[in-house]
Amino acid sequence: MTNAFPSGLRTRIEAILARYPNRRAALLPVLHLVQRERGFIGPEDEAEAAVLCGLRPVEVREVLTFYTMFRREPAGRHLLRVCTNLSCSIRGSAGILDHLRRAFGLQPGRTTPDGRFTLVEVECLGACDKGPCLLAGDTLHENLTPAALDAILRELE
Repeated sequence: MTNAFPSGLRTRIEAILARYPNRRAALLPVLHLVQRERGFIGPEDEAEAAVLCGLRPVEVREVLTFYTMFRREPAGRHLLRVCTNLSCSIRGSAGILDHLRRAFGLQPGRTTPDGRFTLVEVECLGACDKGPCLLAGDTLHENLTPAALDAILRELE
């Protein structure tokens, strides 16, 4: 065991594992907890999650690289997720991404040099009828325009 998790986090993970008859099935809740506590899931977190859930490390890596909600490196203070699925694309998500690129010189998958914002493209935010959409932290913003986006960004400063 790598002992990457502090004892308090390990105790909460063990409580999650106890709710599942098959420890492997607890991987997603465990990863969500680790990310919430640490801000991202690093290589040592992957290794320990694999041991605790009875998985091979590659199985944890497969999950982390499949789901866009998991971060494998630290994010900025404000995580900006822009939906680029077909519905949001038709309704203008490319313009929202371009606006963020121009405003901050920020490319998807990158963090501003000051650590304020991380921009991520996501496949769907579940509000297809209200696109384009942006998830800023845990707050969903719908029917975005560049002006509405500027107002959101000012609130996040």
